[in-house]
Amino acid sequence: MSAVAVAVPVPFLDSLTYAVPNGLPPPVVGGRVRVPVGSRVVTGCVVETGVRVDPGVELREIEAVLDETPLLPTSIVSLCRWVAEYYQAGIGDAIAMASPPSGRAGRGFRMRRVAFATAQGQAGAPSGLGPRQRETLEELAGAPAGLPVATLRDRGIGADVLARLAARGCVAFREERDDRDPFVRSGLTAVAPNPARILTAEQSAAVGRLGTMADVGRFGVALLHGVTGSGKSEIYLRVAERVCRAGRRVIVLVPEIALTPAVAARFRGTFGDRVAIQHSGLSAGERHDQWRRIREGLVDVVVGTRSAVFAPAEHVGLIIVDEEHDSSYKQEETPRYHGRDVAVMRGSRDGALVILGSATPSMETFQHAETGKYVRVSLHRRVHDRALADARLVNMREEYAALGPNVVISRPLAAAIEDRLARREQVLVLLNRRGYATAVFCRQCGDTFDCPNCSVSLTVHGTRGRWRGQCHYCNYIVAVPSECRMCAAPYLEQTGFGTERVERDLAERFPEARIARVDRDAVRRQGSLTTILSRFAARDLDLLVGTQMIAKGHDFPRVTLVGVISADVGLGLADFRASERTFQLLTQVAGRAGRGERAGEAVIQTLFPDHYSVRLACAQDYRAFFEREIAFRRNMRYPPLVSLVNVVVRGRSFDEATQMARGLVGALARHAGVTVLGPAPAPLTRLRGEHRVQLFLKGTRRRVMREALRGALAKRPRLRRKVTVDVDPLNVL
Repeated sequence: MSAVAVAVPVPFLDSLTYAVPNGLPPPVVGGRVRVPVGSRVVTGCVVETGVRVDPGVELREIEAVLDETPLLPTSIVSLCRWVAEYYQAGIGDAIAMASPPSGRAGRGFRMRRVAFATAQGQAGAPSGLGPRQRETLEELAGAPAGLPVATLRDRGIGADVLARLAARGCVAFREERDDRDPFVRSGLTAVAPNPARILTAEQSAAVGRLGTMADVGRFGVALLHGVTGSGKSEIYLRVAERVCRAGRRVIVLVPEIALTPAVAARFRGTFGDRVAIQHSGLSAGERHDQWRRIREGLVDVVVGTRSAVFAPAEHVGLIIVDEEHDSSYKQEETPRYHGRDVAVMRGSRDGALVILGSATPSMETFQHAETGKYVRVSLHRRVHDRALADARLVNMREEYAALGPNVVISRPLAAAIEDRLARREQVLVLLNRRGYATAVFCRQCGDTFDCPNCSVSLTVHGTRGRWRGQCHYCNYIVAVPSECRMCAAPYLEQTGFGTERVERDLAERFPEARIARVDRDAVRRQGSLTTILSRFAARDLDLLVGTQMIAKGHDFPRVTLVGVISADVGLGLADFRASERTFQLLTQVAGRAGRGERAGEAVIQTLFPDHYSVRLACAQDYRAFFEREIAFRRNMRYPPLVSLVNVVVRGRSFDEATQMARGLVGALARHAGVTVLGPAPAPLTRLRGEHRVQLFLKGTRRRVMREALRGALAKRPRLRRKVTVDVDPLNVL
């Protein structure tokens, strides 16, 4: 009896073994099958064939084989199995990341009907045709490939005209695939390369070194460490051309959907329509068609966010991870994989060069470059020798002392904005916190306006008179009352501020300025983010307020001023990465200024002007920051010097969660080489109605830690669904 291992769409579940009954086509790795799971029948993916089964073991049988050839390449199936094992997830969860929408929701190709002139129609219009029929035949004769019926309808040629021509043998029809092209829907145009563009000496050296590494056709990882504006994108393009000329394919990862159109447009300008896009912002139909084009080998370059690392491209010779430090590459749902690290693993399996690009590399990546595990290629100067933005610190304690505690825009920043607007230059203002106010409290009894499901204050959104409180974790929303719900006093006070408040204050101070906001609330509608960024690039806006979405990757030559509100907003978090995130964010956003002909400036408001992450970000001194931060991590035994696994146990009550966590700690403590910290209340002790207790595994042997945890959870199957496992966590809250 032959048997196969199948990944099924059930959370946390390993592959299941099924018998293959006689009469069915032989299943293939990467192909879909219909299998029973409990009382249901589901579609799964074969991950292994020829599975050995012990004598006497009874197996359930496959009910149907849906693919006689692999839907997923076997290399992608193998990568998904690694992801499931490394990140402690179910194999079905990992396979879902790599599957096209049709594999999950039954969507297929969109077809269109095309009309074309037959040989008889090409020979000349027969007698008896009306004027409209003759015009139609002439139009079709001039289009040898035919024209879609929908296009003809838009030109006023109805189905009745075509039907009469078909009845006379002058016109015929065929059905053909109609790929949904996201470039067409978004209205993006390819950015043609400038053949006269001359690389700087540093760029030329980088292209030569990286190109040589790619030519070898073996796995390697290179850190492209270049200051903001040093021309890393041009290097990506040149190396990609070299790889594609050699007959291999390229995957380009970007951290945000907002960056995909601009990057894809540049590659489309060089590679034409052999560029595909992969990200969750596309419609299901667009994602399906783009995925199928990649799978069929019709694409040379894939551009997308973290999930594009699973693109079904074969013969991959280059994987680029732009802004590799960005936390958006880490998925916060199961499987909790890191797109950068999966890219490195895919590169090792495909024999590809992996380029990790950043002006502010992650501590892990730079440490690998320091130890020689990765090759470091450095760019110290901006293109055209443009100067880095001058950074000026504003001590907000002095502003509060002079103007009161409600100051949002400091005097130096306001003066700088006024100066830029007078010179018709553009301004970016960053605050990495959305909403209008961060909390509501009663001045009489002290009651706070908290989320009933999560241990956080509700963030205030809206405008004066129409306030709503919203939880940014569970999305609970309620109108903000005019009286305290505890003591009925009319003394509710809003405290703290977010991007909505900054936008309002700027609009009141500069009423003639054209202002827009970019944060998760402002760009919920599909395409709105692209529209706002396009307007700003076209200089239809003077001032752009936003969260970290505006801090990365964008190139706006007319921006000469960047203002940072509350630069230290993240420093108070109970997270060992707080300083690293602050340094990266400030350096990146300052790098948006002065990318054109005019010099740039960054005005950074902070309560802690002497903190090393703030001070060194102003100096744009990455080396000094790394040395300071790595010393802290070494002393505290934090990554990248050790590995970390974050385990959160959820329960209906705090006592229940604590009891389960203690049992898990007891099982883990028996393993040598694994240090267990906790259990302790998680920083967010209640989230989405569940109580949370946290523990950490710390050590230098990742495999030992993962195997210990897997073994402990395997003996507690009921607990597994109450546990969140995050290997190599970026967020420990």
